[in-house]
Amino acid sequence: MPSSRIAMNAIEKQVTRGPGGRILTNTGVWSPDGMWIVYDTRPDASGEVFEGERIEMVNVGTGEVKVLYQARNGAHAGVATFHPIEPKVVFILGPENPTPDWTYGMSRRRGVIVDVNRPGVAMNLDARDLSPPFTPGALRGGSHVHVWDAAGEWVSFTYEDQILSRYAVETPDQEVNLRNVGVCAPGRAVRVSRLHPRNHDGAYFTVLVTRTVANPKPGSDDIKKAFEEGWVGTNGYTRPDGSVQRRALAFQGHVVTADGQTISEVFLADLPEDLTAPGDGPLAGTETRRPFPPKGVTQRRLTHTAGRKHPGVQGTRHWLRASPDGSRIAFLMKDDEGVVQLWTVSPNGGSPTQVTRNPWPVASSFTWSPDGRWIAHAMDRSVCVTEVRSGRTERLTEATTPDRAPRPEACVFSPDGSSIAYVRRIPSPVEPANQVFIVRLGNGVASK
Repeated sequence: MPSSRIAMNAIEKQVTRGPGGRILTNTGVWSPDGMWIVYDTRPDASGEVFEGERIEMVNVGTGEVKVLYQARNGAHAGVATFHPIEPKVVFILGPENPTPDWTYGMSRRRGVIVDVNRPGVAMNLDARDLSPPFTPGALRGGSHVHVWDAAGEWVSFTYEDQILSRYAVETPDQEVNLRNVGVCAPGRAVRVSRLHPRNHDGAYFTVLVTRTVANPKPGSDDIKKAFEEGWVGTNGYTRPDGSVQRRALAFQGHVVTADGQTISEVFLADLPEDLTAPGDGPLAGTETRRPFPPKGVTQRRLTHTAGRKHPGVQGTRHWLRASPDGSRIAFLMKDDEGVVQLWTVSPNGGSPTQVTRNPWPVASSFTWSPDGRWIAHAMDRSVCVTEVRSGRTERLTEATTPDRAPRPEACVFSPDGSSIAYVRRIPSPVEPANQVFIVRLGNGVASK
C-alpha cells in the first residue's frame, strides 16, 4: 500500500512560468549534466496537436530558457530528447513548405539533431527516399519519438510508410502501411537521389527491426503493429547461458487472440551489430513490400496474457522501459480487480511479476532510477516512486485537484537520480498553461 505522507524530504519546484505550450517526452528530457530540461511547445495540454514551433530547454536552477530550434517555412517540431553524453538533442521535424499533398502526417516526418552549442542548425538523422529503387539505409516514410541508447550510439524510433500508405487493403501482391520500430546507427551517412522533391540525405544508416503482418493469425505471435519501444539495459541483457545480448529493444505488439480480440503484448527484438546486411528481403523494401529487418534480427514474444481476466498491456499510453541492468522490462497491466499496476518481465521470457498493488492506477509513463531500485510515475494526482523489489510506493508530492495533477505524458528521473521532471497544467489569467516541474529527492531515493 502507498504511504499517505510526503516521503524522503521531497521538494517540489516549478521550473517554467508564463503562457505557452510545454510538452515533455516520456524519457531523455534531461541534459547529461542534469542542469537543463528539453521540451517542445505544442499548444494543447496533451500535445496531440502537432503545431509546436520551437524546441526549448530550461535551466532547472535559474529558470533561464534557451531556444534550440525555431521551425520555419510552415514546419512544426516536437518530441525532443537529449543525447545521454553529448550536448545535443533529437526531435521530430514536420514538412517545410507544406503542400496539399504533403502536410504533416505520420509518414511525412523525420528526425533531426541540433547541437546545443549551435542552436538553429538541424542535421537530418534519417534519410528519406521516395523514388524507386529505394536506397538501403533510407526510409520511405516518417520517423517518430527518437531515443538514443545508453551509450549514445544508436537511436530507436517508430515508423510509418509513405509508399504503402496509399493502399487500404492488403493483398498477396500488395502490402499496406503498418506501424513498425526502427533503428538509426552512425558511421555510414546515406545519400539519396533528388528525383522526388521530398527526398533528403541522412547522417545515420536507418533500418526497420520489426516485422508486422496486416492479418495476424488468431492465437499466433504475428503482430499487426509494433510500437512504444525501449532499449533494454545500459549494456544489454544476460541470456540464461551467461552470454550477453548487447543491443535489444522491447516493444508492444498488437496480437489477435484465439477468440479474435486484439490486445498488446510485450515483445523483444534482439539486434545484430551490423545493420547493413539484408535479411529475408531488401532493407529498403519495394514498391509493394514493407522494408525488411537486417540479417540477424530476432523477434520474440515475452508475454502471453490472453487467459487473464484483463488481458494485454493496458493503462495510459506508455513506452516499455527496462532496468539499467537489463534484467526486467516494465509495463502496465490491470490486476484482477481492474486496476492498472506496474509489472515486469524478464527479456528471457517467463511469467510477468506484479510490482505495485495500489488502490489507484498508475497514471503516467514511467522511468527507472539510475540505480535500478525505483520507478517514477504518477498516481492519485501525485508524483510517486515505487521500490521495485518490495512494491512499496511513496508519494513525492501532495495529491492535488485533477486539473493540476501531474500530466500522464512524462515522469522522468534525472541522470543522477536526484530529481524527477514532469508537467502540471497551471491556471492563469489568460488560459491554463503547461509548466515544467521537478521534485528533488534530497537524501531519499538516490542514496537509500
